[in-house]
Amino acid sequence: MAPLCRSLSSLVKRTECLRRVGVFSSFQQDLPEHPIRSGWWKRNFRAVSCGGAAFQPLLQQPGAKTGAASVSSSSSEGRDTAERLWSVYNDTKKQTEVISTSSVDPDIIFANNEMSLRDIEIYGFDYDYTLAFYSSQLHTLIFDIARDILINNHRYPEGLRKYEYIPNFAVRGLHYDVQKGLLMKIDAFHYIQLGTVYRGLHPVPDEEVIAMYEGSHVPLEIMSDFYGKSTHGHTMKQFMDIFSLPEMTLLSCVNDFFMRHNIDYEPVHLYKDVKEAIRDVHVKGIMYRAVEADIEKYICYGEQSHAVLKKLSAHGKKMFLITNSPFDFVDHGMRYIVGKDWRDLFDVVIVQADKPSFFNDRRKPFRRVTDKGVLLWDRIHRLDKGQIYKQGNLYEFLRLTGWRGSKVLYFGDHIYSDLADLTLKHGWRTGAIIPELRKEIKIMNTPEYVHMMTWLQALTVLIEQMQAHRDPATQAVVEEWIKEREAMKPQTKDIFNAQFGSLFRTYHNPTYFSRRLSRFADIYMASISCMLNYDLQHTFFPRRTPLQHEAPFWPEQNSSGLGLSAPSPLAPQDRSTV
Repeated sequence: MAPLCRSLSSLVKRTECLRRVGVFSSFQQDLPEHPIRSGWWKRNFRAVSCGGAAFQPLLQQPGAKTGAASVSSSSSEGRDTAERLWSVYNDTKKQTEVISTSSVDPDIIFANNEMSLRDIEIYGFDYDYTLAFYSSQLHTLIFDIARDILINNHRYPEGLRKYEYIPNFAVRGLHYDVQKGLLMKIDAFHYIQLGTVYRGLHPVPDEEVIAMYEGSHVPLEIMSDFYGKSTHGHTMKQFMDIFSLPEMTLLSCVNDFFMRHNIDYEPVHLYKDVKEAIRDVHVKGIMYRAVEADIEKYICYGEQSHAVLKKLSAHGKKMFLITNSPFDFVDHGMRYIVGKDWRDLFDVVIVQADKPSFFNDRRKPFRRVTDKGVLLWDRIHRLDKGQIYKQGNLYEFLRLTGWRGSKVLYFGDHIYSDLADLTLKHGWRTGAIIPELRKEIKIMNTPEYVHMMTWLQALTVLIEQMQAHRDPATQAVVEEWIKEREAMKPQTKDIFNAQFGSLFRTYHNPTYFSRRLSRFADIYMASISCMLNYDLQHTFFPRRTPLQHEAPFWPEQNSSGLGLSAPSPLAPQDRSTV
C-alpha cells in the first residue's frame, strides 16, 4: 500500500483540479468557483501525515510488533488516525462555508455545439412554448377537461372530480411504465433514479423497485421509441412535451384513486384512456377555444417574442413558422403577441403540420388555407409570403424554398418532435427552448445549493482518496463519510422538485432528457427572448470541459470574471466582442 503522504499529495492535486475545472458544471454552465484552497489543503494534510507512517496500518508495516503491546499500540494508532481524519473533515467542511459566488445568468444561451449566427440566413420557429408562452392556468385547464372526459365519456368514477391539478408534482422527461403504472426518472445510462419512482401520488420503496426490475437498470428493448412513444412492444413512454405535465399528473391521480379504493384495474387501459382524453382536449379544439376566449389569462406576453422577430426582420433574415396548432388558434395568439400584421414578418407559415411526421412522411402535400379557415383544393407550386399552408412535408418544403443545411436555424421546445430529425437527417441548426432552465439556474445560484454541492464534492474527494487505506480505523471513518454522502442525495433532488428532482440531473448523472438535449440541440436557452442579448454575428462556443482521462488546461477564474463560469449577457446588440 502506498504511503499516506503520497495519497494526501494526490488528494491535493485532485482537489486543485476539481477547483480549476469546475466539477459542478452542468450542460456547459458552471457553478461558482470552489472555495477549497490548495494552500489550506496542503497545510492540513501536512499536519495529518506528520510522523510518516502514522497513518499506515500497523500490522502491514514491516517488523510490526505482536501481542498485547501490539494491540495496545494498534488501538492508539487507530484513535489517532480517526481523530486526524475527522480533523481534516471538519476543517474541509468549514472551508466550504466560505463561498464567493459567481452566479450563472439565466438569460444567456448555452451551446452544445459551436455555431455562428453570421452563418444563419433563415430562422424557423415552432409556436407553442417557443413564440407563445403559457401561464400555469393552462395546465390546470387541460387537467380539468381531460379528467371530466374520463368521467363523462369513459365512465370513470365520479369521485375523480375531487382531484385537482398539482402544479409542482411532475417534471418533463419522466418515463411511465405502461404495464406497471409507474412514473419515474431515468438517467442517461438507462438507470432508474431510486427515490423517484411513483405509483399514483406515492413513492415506491427502493427495495420494491429493485425487485420489480431485477435491479435499477432498464433494458433498451423496453424503452420508448425514438420519439418517446410506447409502441412496437415497448412498455415505457417518455413525456418530453411541456403539455404532458397535466397528463402525467392525471395518470398519477387516477392511479391513486383506484388504489385508495381497492379497485382492480388494468394499467394499460388506464394509460390509453388518459392518453385519449388528453388528445381530445387538443384535437377537438376544447383547449383552443378556451384560450381564445380568455387569451390574457393563458398567454404570457412578457417573453419579448415580438422584439426578437422584429430584430431578425430588420437584419433581412428570412423567417418561417411550422406548428401543429390550427390557424385560428395561432392567429389569435400572434395577434395578441405581435399584432394584426404578424404574418408580414414570416415568409412561410405552416399550421397543423403534424410534426414529427412532417419531417419524414413525403406523401402529404401542402394545402392552402384561407383567412376564414377554408381549405382550398389547388396544387401548391410555391410557398408565398402572407399565405397560410396546412400539413405538407419537409421534403416538399425544401424543394419549394431551397432552404437547406446549416444556414437554417429552427427553434422548438420538443426535443424529439421539433429538433431530432432536423439535426440528424437534414443538417439544420437547432435551438431548444427550455422554460424550466430559468427556474433551475436561480436555484443553482442560491448559497444553499452552492454550499451543498461544494461540500458534497469535497466529501466525495475525501472518500475517493481515503478508501484505498484498508486499516480498520480509516475504513470506519470512510464508512461514516459514505453514509453522509448517501444521506445528502435526497437533498440535491428535493431542492428542485420534491418528487423527481432536476430536469437535467439524477443525483450525479445527466438525465435521459439531458442526453437527448445535448445530442439534438446546438444551443439551448430559457426563452426566445435570450436572443436579444446577442448580435447576429455572435459565435456560440461550447466549453471544452475535460473528459475523465484529460487533465485541465484552463487557468483559475481571474478578477475580471472571465474564465470557467458562464458569462453574463451584455446589453442587447453588444455581444460581438465577448
